Amino acid sequence: MKLRHQRSTRIVAISLALLLLSTSVSYADPSVATYEVTITNLTSGQPLTPPVVATHRRPLHVFEVGAAASFGVKEIAENGNNAPLLAALGGEEHVSEVVQAGMGPLVPATAPGGATFPDSVTFTITADRGAKYLSFVSMLICTNDGFTGVDSLRLPQEVGDSVTVVTAGYDAGTEINTEDFVDIVLPCQGLIGISSGEAGAGTSNPALAEGGVIVHHPNIQGGSDLLPAVHGWIDPVAEVVITRTN
Repeated sequence: MKLRHQRSTRIVAISLALLLLSTSVSYADPSVATYEVTITNLTSGQPLTPPVVATHRRPLHVFEVGAAASFGVKEIAENGNNAPLLAALGGEEHVSEVVQAGMGPLVPATAPGGATFPDSVTFTITADRGAKYLSFVSMLICTNDGFTGVDSLRLPQEVGDSVTVVTAGYDAGTEINTEDFVDIVLPCQGLIGISSGEAGAGTSNPALAEGGVIVHHPNIQGGSDLLPAVHGWIDPVAEVVITRTN
């Protein structure tokens, strides 16, 4: 009887240990994919604001050429203000995750600001089942209402797969392109090293409202503070590399 009791006790102990072990081990949710993303500034004279990036389902478009810019895209393109788009995407049912990639601008390495800020940012973002697309928006800092980004880029499907694309420059169609530092966000002057001594703009000027649609950016024309040879660019503006890691 004593031997049988000891054997039963050992069986119970082993069963309890296995139960505790099984409840302490965590497994990755197979319905959620993780991606490593690198966004690199390819220009020589256009710093970019920290990108607002979202993974989402197909019905969502963050921006579309030929359509009016949303308030969130307008605020990024004119003022480098990420908060409205982050909030809008965070409340969108088709969005899986939205992040701001990094805390500082992406500055060309050859520009004065390149000594302080990097020209690329690498981060991770997740996407749940059905969220097969990635979009991002980032301001072209030395413009009135220019931005770059991608809309509804298909994410790589298999673990280890990568996709690489380059982006163009867009004009939000929301502010007249005065190319005057008084109408352009202040960081442009310090990051690129050309200044007029003007304070720069921190908010939109209703007198410059354009009421247009998103188009490919006409680039820097000159004739005011912005210089085509310095602030101008030839597309592509940025490179995006996405790798699925799980």
